[in-house]
Amino acid sequence: MAEIKITKSNFANEVLASDRPVLLDFWASWCGPCMMLGPVLSDFAERHPEIKVGKVNVDEEENLAVMHRVVSIPSLFVYKNGKIVNQTVGLQDAAGLEALLR
Repeated sequence: MAEIKITKSNFANEVLASDRPVLLDFWASWCGPCMMLGPVLSDFAERHPEIKVGKVNVDEEENLAVMHRVVSIPSLFVYKNGKIVNQTVGLQDAAGLEALLR
């Protein structure tokens, strides 16, 4: 499944009300580690259709970044049943993403 662009208008429906776990990536186009994480996340999303992968551009969705207290990017949050159950900051490989979702 492809990644989903998360905005303030679809956040409640796509993340909080999701019937699947959600891996949420806070990123920016000017962030080198974010750009390196992009293909890893894209591949992860394709290999794990049971996980919803959402991307939040911090420059476009400042309110969501503030709500999550994002101070460094990439920041990754795992939501299950509408609640944050795990989070990390920094570049992750595929194994790191899998560990984050356990």
